[in-house]
Amino acid sequence: MTELAPRLEINGLVRAFGGRPVVDGVSLSVAAGQVTCLLGPSGCGKSTTLRMIAGVERADAGTVTIDGRPMAGPGLHLPPESRGVGLMFQDFALFPHLTVAQNVAFGLSGDKAARQFRVEELLERVNLTGFGPKHPHQLSGGEQQRVALARALAPRPRVMLMDEPFSGLDNRLRDGIRDVTLDILKEEGAAVVLVTHEPDEAMRMADEIALMRGGRIVQKGAPYNVYNAPVDKAAAAFFSDINVIRGTSRGALTETPFGDFLTPGHADGAPVDIVIRPQHLKIDFDRGGRGPNPTPQDGTPARGTVLRARYLGRESLVEFRMDFDGSRLVASVPGVFLPRPGMALWLMIRRDRCFVFGVK
Repeated sequence: MTELAPRLEINGLVRAFGGRPVVDGVSLSVAAGQVTCLLGPSGCGKSTTLRMIAGVERADAGTVTIDGRPMAGPGLHLPPESRGVGLMFQDFALFPHLTVAQNVAFGLSGDKAARQFRVEELLERVNLTGFGPKHPHQLSGGEQQRVALARALAPRPRVMLMDEPFSGLDNRLRDGIRDVTLDILKEEGAAVVLVTHEPDEAMRMADEIALMRGGRIVQKGAPYNVYNAPVDKAAAAFFSDINVIRGTSRGALTETPFGDFLTPGHADGAPVDIVIRPQHLKIDFDRGGRGPNPTPQDGTPARGTVLRARYLGRESLVEFRMDFDGSRLVASVPGVFLPRPGMALWLMIRRDRCFVFGVK
């Protein structure tokens, strides 16, 4: 079966301000119906990348192609209205003097009956049937966001560009509106590029995550792969809290208080960081032979002293000072587990859940 060409393709996009590169060689391919998230901290270049795709910002170098048609490149820069893109932003940007129906119909052409049918169709799909005569100030934040979505989708854009569109909503509404938005975007078949700085949002919505740092994409892949096979320590830390154990690789092994770890590919004598997330740090309640022995993947138990414990609802976080070097490690324990400060406990770490990175 012949693979379909990407709906959106960008190659080598570059943008600098005052001689400082903000976007430095970004490339992406997004198929119809695919959601790709540009994920990264503030200032990493993700919003500038989005604006270059839209045509709002002119690239210094690189190309933008939609459905095989060049939109930007050497000597070429089509304006946003000629690119067939839909735009959604954090502030919704609804026209306050227009009704909901007039906002949704704003970018539509054709006869009145066809425009009205499209408006009513979209308002039904975003669960706002009957809201057409209202004005934006009469709506909640979640309702305004759905109107903005309907307006962006009304002209049937080939590419939908979304810049932090849910950040203005409270947590109670956010997840439900994300799900509604994702379902509609998939049905419409647009290629979607979503900018966010929230890993949870990217994991929830994306088919592919492009993790950005310093104007470049440092890792790209399906959410499962990016989370479970981070390219470096900073990538692992962006998705969750991490614990770091420093060691030295000798003969492809690194000795730690939790046992030896395989560290192939690292030079003899090279420092390495063994990284593990708090949920994979296990408390050995059966230390001392009172229960089953740890499995090989759990390694050797090491003792630590509880510094503090906090209950977070679905889990408890317990912070330890380790006996072997005074370092601090944090364990995430399901449910309520609040040992008192000063209590000594034995810990194990899941070898199969650790990442090993060279120290730069």
